[in-house]
Amino acid sequence: MTHETVTLAWVVETPGPMASAPLRRVRREVPPPGDEELLIEVHACGVCRTDLHLAEGDLPPRRPRCTPGHEIVGRVLAAGTAVRDFRPGDRVGAAWLAGTCGVCPYCRSGRENLCPESRYTGWDIHGGYAGHTVVDARYVYPLPEGWPEDELAPLLCAGIIGYRALLRAELPPGGRLGLYGYGASAHLTAQLAVAQGATVHVLTRGEDAQRLALELGAASAGPATASPPEPLDAAILFAPAGELVPVALTALDRGGTLSIAGIHLSDIPSLNYARHLFQERTVRSVTANTRADGRAYLAEAARVRPRVHVQRYGMAQADRALTDLATGKVNGVAVLLPD
Repeated sequence: MTHETVTLAWVVETPGPMASAPLRRVRREVPPPGDEELLIEVHACGVCRTDLHLAEGDLPPRRPRCTPGHEIVGRVLAAGTAVRDFRPGDRVGAAWLAGTCGVCPYCRSGRENLCPESRYTGWDIHGGYAGHTVVDARYVYPLPEGWPEDELAPLLCAGIIGYRALLRAELPPGGRLGLYGYGASAHLTAQLAVAQGATVHVLTRGEDAQRLALELGAASAGPATASPPEPLDAAILFAPAGELVPVALTALDRGGTLSIAGIHLSDIPSLNYARHLFQERTVRSVTANTRADGRAYLAEAARVRPRVHVQRYGMAQADRALTDLATGKVNGVAVLLPD
């Protein structure tokens, strides 16, 4: 194929605080797709806290001057010779998981998210803070028509990882769920849990986030360090704040589970066994997702049709969007759209 193109793309030039301007916008060649790849024209890309961790150096770079972004909605411009499921013009989504080995014990047992050779969009391969990108077709999702692109984009990570975190929390039917932090992922997960019959209590800093939580169906919303109005059957920690781990464990009822959804977490203070863990309370981490998680969540989202609270930015404003995320100025989700 001869679909080589040049695109404007943001790259992480020198990881550091957003005030140090770690991102730079450059012109970059986009190669034609390989046999099992797709060339995608980016129509929207969600801004994830993981992008912020990469820009600021909380996560070490895996590829020099990599383009962030892993909540990509776009159209196929060209498909490799071995691609059978997609063709030019199809609406598709590319998410965080970009590749696995397929042969390790984890891949063979349905736990490809734990593959030691897993690769990630915007970390190992160039992502969606660009006009075009190339991705492995085997890790791409078909997306429905008739759904706004800026509302679809956050589903591809914030939605999927929230779905996996909810599964890991093992919330019983009709149970009481606490959500610590209320950003992109939490506001989608809360709506899914409510639709499944749960009572959701949101604990987060910021009155705007608390108001949004109540608007979207939460039974209560208060400060992150406050006690919920009733014991919790399960909790999910979305905020990258290790000091909230003992807070959330204290709020759990007997037998409850705390699921930690972030890829990065500040240090956890020492725990008191009797107060935090005894009576079979459990702490579980969440590592990426499987493609089965992605398909299952997108099917659930089509059924529930969550309200996605979007703050829109032009692609040229990617650095501003990440700065706003870092300073708590994003209420809901930030999404980049073509200039």
